Amino acid sequence: MDKEKPASNGELRIEIARVPGSEDIPLPMYKTEGAAGMDLHAAVPAGMPVSLVPGERVAIPTGIMITIPLGFEGQIRPRSGLAKNHGIGIVNTPGTIDADFRGEIHVLMINLGNETFLVSRGDRCAQLVVAPVMRVVWREVTELSDSGRGSGGFGSTGR
Repeated sequence: MDKEKPASNGELRIEIARVPGSEDIPLPMYKTEGAAGMDLHAAVPAGMPVSLVPGERVAIPTGIMITIPLGFEGQIRPRSGLAKNHGIGIVNTPGTIDADFRGEIHVLMINLGNETFLVSRGDRCAQLVVAPVMRVVWREVTELSDSGRGSGGFGSTGR
Protein backbone atom coordinates (compact mmCIF):
# COMPACT_ATOMS: atom_id res chain seq x y z
CA MET A 1 0.00 0.00 0.00
CA ASP A 2 1.53 3.33 -1.07
CA LYS A 3 0.94 5.92 1.66
CA GLU A 4 2.14 8.78 -0.57
CA LYS A 5 -0.59 8.48 -3.22
CA PRO A 6 -4.39 8.48 -3.08
CA ALA A 7 -6.11 5.13 -3.42
CA SER A 8 -7.93 4.50 -6.68
CA ASN A 9 -11.21 5.72 -5.13
CA GLY A 10 -9.75 9.12 -4.19
CA GLU A 11 -9.09 8.25 -0.56
CA LEU A 12 -5.75 9.18 1.01
CA ARG A 13 -4.02 6.28 2.73
CA ILE A 14 -2.31 7.27 5.97
CA GLU A 15 -0.42 5.06 8.42
CA ILE A 16 -1.67 5.16 12.01
CA ALA A 17 -0.15 3.61 15.14
CA ARG A 18 -1.53 3.37 18.64
CA VAL A 19 0.47 4.55 21.61
CA PRO A 20 1.03 1.49 23.85
CA GLY A 21 -1.81 1.25 26.36
CA SER A 22 -4.31 2.98 24.04
CA GLU A 23 -5.61 -0.12 22.27
CA ASP A 24 -9.13 0.50 23.65
CA ILE A 25 -9.33 4.03 22.25
CA PRO A 26 -11.32 4.16 18.98
CA LEU A 27 -9.38 5.16 15.88
CA PRO A 28 -10.47 8.40 14.22
CA MET A 29 -13.49 7.86 11.99
CA TYR A 30 -16.02 9.83 9.99
CA LYS A 31 -19.50 9.77 11.53
CA THR A 32 -21.36 10.54 8.30
CA GLU A 33 -20.74 10.22 4.55
CA GLY A 34 -20.36 13.99 4.15
CA ALA A 35 -18.24 14.67 7.24
CA ALA A 36 -15.00 16.59 6.66
CA GLY A 37 -13.56 15.73 10.07
CA MET A 38 -12.93 12.52 11.97
CA ASP A 39 -13.54 12.40 15.70
CA LEU A 40 -10.50 12.17 17.96
CA HIS A 41 -10.91 10.45 21.32
CA ALA A 42 -9.31 11.25 24.66
CA ALA A 43 -6.71 8.76 25.89
CA VAL A 44 -6.62 10.02 29.47
CA PRO A 45 -6.13 7.32 32.13
CA ALA A 46 -9.17 5.13 32.80
CA GLY A 47 -11.09 6.21 35.88
CA MET A 48 -9.09 9.45 36.09
CA PRO A 49 -10.95 12.11 34.07
CA VAL A 50 -9.17 15.38 33.41
CA SER A 51 -10.91 18.35 34.95
CA LEU A 52 -10.87 21.64 33.04
CA VAL A 53 -11.89 24.55 35.22
CA PRO A 54 -13.06 27.74 33.49
CA GLY A 55 -10.12 29.42 31.76
CA GLU A 56 -7.85 26.36 32.03
CA ARG A 57 -5.89 24.85 29.12
CA VAL A 58 -4.89 21.18 29.03
CA ALA A 59 -3.13 18.99 26.45
CA ILE A 60 -5.31 15.88 26.07
CA PRO A 61 -3.58 12.80 24.61
CA THR A 62 -5.34 10.88 21.84
CA GLY A 63 -3.34 7.66 21.93
CA ILE A 64 -2.48 7.80 18.23
CA MET A 65 0.42 8.74 15.97
CA ILE A 66 0.05 9.22 12.21
CA THR A 67 2.21 9.60 9.10
CA ILE A 68 0.82 12.43 7.01
CA PRO A 69 2.15 12.46 3.43
CA LEU A 70 4.14 15.41 2.12
CA GLY A 71 1.81 17.97 0.59
CA PHE A 72 -0.81 17.47 3.32
CA GLU A 73 -1.38 18.55 6.91
CA GLY A 74 -3.57 17.42 9.76
CA GLN A 75 -5.83 20.08 11.28
CA ILE A 76 -7.14 19.69 14.82
CA ARG A 77 -10.47 21.47 15.18
CA PRO A 78 -12.97 21.84 18.01
CA ARG A 79 -16.19 19.89 18.12
CA SER A 80 -19.14 22.23 17.64
CA GLY A 81 -21.30 20.50 20.25
CA LEU A 82 -18.66 20.89 22.96
CA ALA A 83 -18.25 24.55 22.02
CA LYS A 84 -21.98 25.30 21.97
CA ASN A 85 -23.02 23.29 25.01
CA HIS A 86 -20.00 23.69 27.30
CA GLY A 87 -17.76 26.47 25.95
CA ILE A 88 -14.96 23.99 25.20
CA GLY A 89 -12.56 25.01 22.46
CA ILE A 90 -9.10 24.36 21.09
CA VAL A 91 -6.43 26.91 22.01
CA ASN A 92 -4.61 26.98 18.65
CA THR A 93 -7.49 26.46 16.26
CA PRO A 94 -6.80 24.84 13.97
CA GLY A 95 -3.85 23.03 15.42
CA THR A 96 -1.50 21.87 12.67
CA ILE A 97 0.08 18.43 12.41
CA ASP A 98 2.99 18.72 10.00
CA ALA A 99 3.89 15.95 7.56
CA ASP A 100 7.18 15.28 9.38
CA PHE A 101 5.67 15.00 12.91
CA ARG A 102 5.66 11.45 14.28
CA GLY A 103 4.69 11.89 17.93
CA GLU A 104 1.42 11.32 19.73
CA ILE A 105 -1.31 13.76 18.78
CA HIS A 106 -2.55 15.91 21.64
CA VAL A 107 -5.55 18.25 21.68
CA LEU A 108 -4.95 21.62 23.39
CA MET A 109 -8.39 22.06 24.95
CA ILE A 110 -9.55 25.20 26.75
CA ASN A 111 -12.60 25.76 28.90
CA LEU A 112 -14.20 29.05 27.89
CA GLY A 113 -17.38 28.14 29.72
CA ASN A 114 -18.56 28.93 33.24
CA GLU A 115 -18.44 25.43 34.73
CA THR A 116 -15.79 22.76 35.22
CA PHE A 117 -15.74 20.27 32.35
CA LEU A 118 -14.56 16.65 32.67
CA VAL A 119 -12.75 14.80 29.88
CA SER A 120 -12.97 11.04 30.36
CA ARG A 121 -11.20 8.19 28.59
CA GLY A 122 -12.70 7.61 25.15
CA ASP A 123 -14.60 10.92 25.01
CA ARG A 124 -14.72 12.57 21.59
CA CYS A 125 -12.60 15.67 22.21
CA ALA A 126 -11.84 17.17 18.78
CA GLN A 127 -11.92 16.60 15.04
CA LEU A 128 -9.10 15.78 12.66
CA VAL A 129 -9.22 17.11 9.10
CA VAL A 130 -6.50 16.13 6.62
CA ALA A 131 -6.05 18.77 3.93
CA PRO A 132 -3.65 19.58 1.10
CA VAL A 133 -1.12 22.37 1.56
CA MET A 134 0.94 24.31 -0.92
CA ARG A 135 4.59 25.24 -0.47
CA VAL A 136 5.20 28.94 -1.19
CA VAL A 137 8.07 30.28 -3.25
CA TRP A 138 8.26 34.03 -2.72
CA ARG A 139 8.70 36.34 -5.68
CA GLU A 140 9.69 39.71 -4.25
CA VAL A 141 8.35 42.76 -6.11
CA THR A 142 8.37 46.50 -5.45
CA GLU A 143 4.59 46.89 -5.90
CA LEU A 144 1.58 44.59 -5.63
CA SER A 145 -1.15 44.42 -8.26
CA ASP A 146 -4.34 46.38 -7.52
CA SER A 147 -7.21 44.34 -6.08
CA GLY A 148 -9.93 46.97 -5.75
CA ARG A 149 -9.95 46.44 -1.98
CA GLY A 150 -6.39 47.57 -1.42
CA SER A 151 -5.22 47.62 2.18
CA GLY A 152 -8.68 47.74 3.77
CA GLY A 153 -9.04 45.16 6.53
CA PHE A 154 -10.79 44.40 9.82
CA GLY A 155 -14.35 45.17 8.80
CA SER A 156 -13.61 47.26 5.73
CA THR A 157 -16.02 45.17 3.60
CA GLY A 158 -18.98 45.83 5.92
CA ARG A 159 -20.94 43.69 8.36
